[in-house]
Amino acid sequence: MSTLQMRLARAAVLAASLLPLAACGSSDPSSSPVLPSDTATPVAGSFQGIGASSQEKIMAAWTEGFAAEHPGVKVKYDAAGSGKGREEFLAGHSAFGASDVPLTDDEMSASGQACDGGNALDLPVYISPIVVAFNVPGITTLNLSPSTIARLFTGDIESWDDDAIAADNPGVPLPDLAVTPVHRLDSSGTTENFTDYLHATAPADWEAEASSSWPWAEGASAESTGGVVGVVHDTAGAVTYADASQAGDLGAAAIRVGDQWVPSSAEGAAGAAGLSPRNQSRYEDDLSYHLDRTTTNPNAYPLVLVSYLLVCSRYADQAEGVFVKTLVSYIASDEGQDAGSAAAGSAPLTPAQRDWLRAAANHIFLVPAAS
Repeated sequence: MSTLQMRLARAAVLAASLLPLAACGSSDPSSSPVLPSDTATPVAGSFQGIGASSQEKIMAAWTEGFAAEHPGVKVKYDAAGSGKGREEFLAGHSAFGASDVPLTDDEMSASGQACDGGNALDLPVYISPIVVAFNVPGITTLNLSPSTIARLFTGDIESWDDDAIAADNPGVPLPDLAVTPVHRLDSSGTTENFTDYLHATAPADWEAEASSSWPWAEGASAESTGGVVGVVHDTAGAVTYADASQAGDLGAAAIRVGDQWVPSSAEGAAGAAGLSPRNQSRYEDDLSYHLDRTTTNPNAYPLVLVSYLLVCSRYADQAEGVFVKTLVSYIASDEGQDAGSAAAGSAPLTPAQRDWLRAAANHIFLVPAAS
């Protein structure tokens, strides 16, 4: 077995607790599910998805593979950010959304109109580390504690040879180079996950609550993951937070977990998600999580995002409903997981998670066409 295969096998074991639990109710308890094979409606048409920029690479692989299996379908994905994805999906302007944070309770309560009297569902399809990425010439990796990371982004640490960075990295020659923190300008699920991590792990240095909007005025900004990575790439001394799949050749930090330094990895992200509890207040086919940022388990990398596909439990539009059911099933397939992992470097979902996604797709109700 190769090193990569062994790492992914460990990730599958660590994420095994991501199994569905009984919740407050089913998505449509009064109706029986209708499978794509039970309807004469073909999987065909043009469909729009919009949302998380973290999913840009993996969604490109999924939509390409899906279109290859279904030549009558055209799928366009706009990586406009999690906030825009939730907004457009709930307004009924897209067949599906994508978000690095689940819908809020208020958003879930407001989803009935977009979902033809049903409700929205958060389906976890992508688990990935968020990396603290930097451009410090001659340095490719650093250890950064939660407190140090927080102070880098609040502007409290102004130079890369600061005593706090030196304490995290004894013996490493650090340059007298100004720090330029770079944050997301748009409403971002990555930002919400990053600020949630800092608030949980370094509350003395990061007083702001988790938010999809950046809470400080310091530093530079750009829209989308690609935008902040581009600014850091072009700016010596810059640092940002980004989905690991898009950090490219920038330097990357190992973070403090318990008493160990843990670098970002797909299996560490899967392990952190696997140690986190499910949101118990949601519908049966919804699977959203309260991520445990303060774990001390060194097999976990708690600076993680779980990115969700946003779909409806009920569709009056037969063509759109069949498309969504079939897309979710494809994402859960071996072909979909292999394509996604190759494109984004993420750990594939476990067999149990794939079964759960297929079951969720199976339960989506297609409103019978009027005769």
